[in-house]
Amino acid sequence: MATATYTPRMKKTYKESVIPALQKKFNYSSPMQVPKLEKICLNQGVGDAVSDKKLIESSVKEMTMITGQKAVPTYSRKDISNFKLRKGVAIGVRVTLRGDKMYEFLDRLVSSSLPRIRDFRGINEKGFDGKGNYTLGITEQIIFPEIDIDKVTKMMGMDITFVTSAKNDEEALSLLSEFGLPFKNQKK
Repeated sequence: MATATYTPRMKKTYKESVIPALQKKFNYSSPMQVPKLEKICLNQGVGDAVSDKKLIESSVKEMTMITGQKAVPTYSRKDISNFKLRKGVAIGVRVTLRGDKMYEFLDRLVSSSLPRIRDFRGINEKGFDGKGNYTLGITEQIIFPEIDIDKVTKMMGMDITFVTSAKNDEEALSLLSEFGLPFKNQKK
């Protein structure tokens, strides 16, 4: 008896349309040369957690709901007196997504979360780091449908970093555009 295996929609899109499109655009001789999405890292700084410990707990819970994977707190490495910060205090939350969960999150981000941003006109192309990685800043976590607005204690933003195997920003921009990320100055 053959069992049907589940493949995320974005993973199927990558194999069926992204690889051929990038292979044609950059004249790759093999599909293995086409850059791929390696991981998506979500990071949320919770600076007010120094005075209120419950903020970290709620951030971990929200980030876990958004990604479908357990979030972990990040801790300060040194004392900074100006910020009333001690070494070893939880000051942020992070999650690293790989494999099927990464493609699932990307699908939800592109299809339902980004369109929910107020006055949305596309994401900025200036978030590339020169090595083929892209970081997107989000100002409010309530754009994700998994978050119940009534239970949010504090509005917090987050950084979403797309780590690709692309060698330069042009390849990474093409890869992320093919996945459906709506960049502002899109040339189609």
